Amino acid sequence: VQLQASGGGLVQAGGSLRLSCAASGITFSINAMGWYRQAPGKQREWVAGIRSGGNTNYADSVKGRFTISRDNAKNTVYLQMNSLKPEDTAVYYCASQYPEVGWGQGTQVTVSS
Repeated sequence: VQLQASGGGLVQAGGSLRLSCAASGITFSINAMGWYRQAPGKQREWVAGIRSGGNTNYADSVKGRFTISRDNAKNTVYLQMNSLKPEDTAVYYCASQYPEVGWGQGTQVTVSS
């Protein structure tokens, strides 16, 4: 399983970023995919998930601001992040959750106040 995350960067509070995660080595369309994040000194936490059929769910902390989506033709999962807050600062990881499990390398998101 290879997952390549991209799209992170530095943005001011209130701004937006779109993360992408390109997958290979898995049958992408059948897998539930997720985004996680890890802030300095904190444990990795789940952010959002999308099932093979397109159903989505979100952590309460990002609900209404973040949108997860997938393009099975491109083997890519996205995370659109709007109204970013300084507390969203973290390394963001994509993951294939089931039935095939794997993690990407992470992309840094920094939100300045």
